[in-house]
Amino acid sequence: MACRLVIVVAGMPGSGKSVVSRAARELGLPVHVMGDVVREEAARRGLAPTPANLNMVAKSLRERYGPTVVAERTAEKFGDEEAVLVDGVRSLDEVEVFRRYGDVVIVAVHASPRTRFERIRRRNRPGDPRTWEEFVSRDRTELGFGVGNVIALADYMIVNEEKSLEEVSREAREVLEKILKTRPRQGS
Repeated sequence: MACRLVIVVAGMPGSGKSVVSRAARELGLPVHVMGDVVREEAARRGLAPTPANLNMVAKSLRERYGPTVVAERTAEKFGDEEAVLVDGVRSLDEVEVFRRYGDVVIVAVHASPRTRFERIRRRNRPGDPRTWEEFVSRDRTELGFGVGNVIALADYMIVNEEKSLEEVSREAREVLEKILKTRPRQGS
């Protein structure tokens, strides 16, 4: 069996991780969004997907089952694909979980706080912060999980600032194609 490639995408909320995920889907890569695990757990508990509830669920899952529970539940959804993309890695411990499944390449997406806040307000996704205070609180939660460390150790960095969606999408496809092209194959 070929060694699996796990491309993990890290970035603060609103940085543009979903642009990378969309590019991966266009290239035929299966995409697993870690936040879906938290949203599914919130729904299972009968909680509305508010910022406060999602933060509480994310924290309580990690407190009860350990800091890697979201990564482990995400990895349980992997099939036998040679390569997958995981959107939303938040800690180096989570990166280590994915190393059990194959070679890991970290792609980070960066945008300034003001840019991210405006994007989040425009996208209006359930669970997104509505105020600057909620936004800052969510950022602090994310940083508390260790996402800054993952971003700092990224193999590739996409800066999503003052670029069109088309430009960022093209850059994301180019980065993913480069990763897929340069990845050593098992036995070679």
